[in-house]
Amino acid sequence: MIERKSYLDKLISKQNNGLIKIITGIRRSGKSYLLFEIYKQYLIGSGIKQECIIELPLDEIQNMKYRNPIELDQYIREKVSDTDKYYYVFIDEIQMVSEIQNPYIKHSSAKIGFVDVLLGLMKLKNADIYVTGSNSKMLSSDILTEFKDRGDEIHVSPLTYKEFYKSYKGEQRHAWREYFTYGGLPLVTLKKTHEEKSKYLRDLFAKTYITDVIERNKMNHNQELLEDLLNYISSAVGSLTNPSKLAKTFKSVKNVSISSETINKYLDYFEDAFIITKAQRYNVKGRKYIGSPLKYYFTDIGLRNARLGFRQQEENHIMENIIFNELKFREFDIDVGVVEYNSKNDAGKSIRTNLEIDFVANKGSQRYYIQSALTVSEEEKRLQEINSLKRVDDSYKKIVVVKDDIVPWHDEYGILYIGIEEFLLEQNSLEL
Repeated sequence: MIERKSYLDKLISKQNNGLIKIITGIRRSGKSYLLFEIYKQYLIGSGIKQECIIELPLDEIQNMKYRNPIELDQYIREKVSDTDKYYYVFIDEIQMVSEIQNPYIKHSSAKIGFVDVLLGLMKLKNADIYVTGSNSKMLSSDILTEFKDRGDEIHVSPLTYKEFYKSYKGEQRHAWREYFTYGGLPLVTLKKTHEEKSKYLRDLFAKTYITDVIERNKMNHNQELLEDLLNYISSAVGSLTNPSKLAKTFKSVKNVSISSETINKYLDYFEDAFIITKAQRYNVKGRKYIGSPLKYYFTDIGLRNARLGFRQQEENHIMENIIFNELKFREFDIDVGVVEYNSKNDAGKSIRTNLEIDFVANKGSQRYYIQSALTVSEEEKRLQEINSLKRVDDSYKKIVVVKDDIVPWHDEYGILYIGIEEFLLEQNSLEL
């Protein structure tokens, strides 16, 4: 069993809070396993009897009857009818519940779906409701808007490096290389060879993710365009881009004319399905956001690598993507920092220069400026990497994460230097 303690702790903290617990996340990230294995074992261990845990996996053929919302509602209410007992209701693949015509209202377009069922079940005094979903309807990042203030989301990501490392069966010295290449989707860890892992990741895109995006957004064509767009975004991880730039790429490489508005819409589709996440640029000194360009990162680096056939293995960009995902897991809001300063050229003319900070990570009153670098073993390279950090004149902590395995140290500016594995494995790495 892969330990996913942080998510278990979140479920425990939300237990019996009167809200619907909605477990979201990219497909194959371990949502069902978290609920039906890890959380279930916790409940049983805390004294909950098996008979008080109602499990309904809607993807199984014997349960297809309950994909009708009225049948589902009746089934759950019958299961929890003993008001002297308190029940925990787990419904898996809730998106498989179909929308049907309201049979009690004639000549009406009114529909009944899983949202109506869950909002009704939530009012039961002796039941705690948990649902997961694995296609576009439940993967949508706007799912909570359908439940208004009555849903409580637990967002599950692929394995962090720490989770991966603790469950890794090979020699520990190879763990980073494996994670760096194939990412952290739990089922990838069960595959033995490169061919098996590569096929699994490629098939996920071809048979699952792309299909979900097309179905949810009612796209009957343009699959090839979506595939190409994903490939371009994969190549641009860690680089600034925008829809206009991508539109020009389509024109020059594919000789296809597509508007930047359409590309922006398609990128939103990928983001809604949690395949990618964008990071806005933030002017650190001006304390304002800069509209465009921006950066996109993949929720799982293995998926990104598979899109490109494991050909573009730029260590700096992959490491940057992994750091971004780790900061998201630690629940930081993340921006790409921009530091502006004025200087004079050889002719004495004043020029404005923009320097980049890879990540400005914020959580409440906390803020960290983080730079990702392969190495700072050469002084010239080190000074280049910290140039932007030195020009930030506030007291928040500044960190350089390097690929090398080093003993953490601080320079004369108070900047912390730390190796990537220690940064990912140590919970308090930001506080060293």
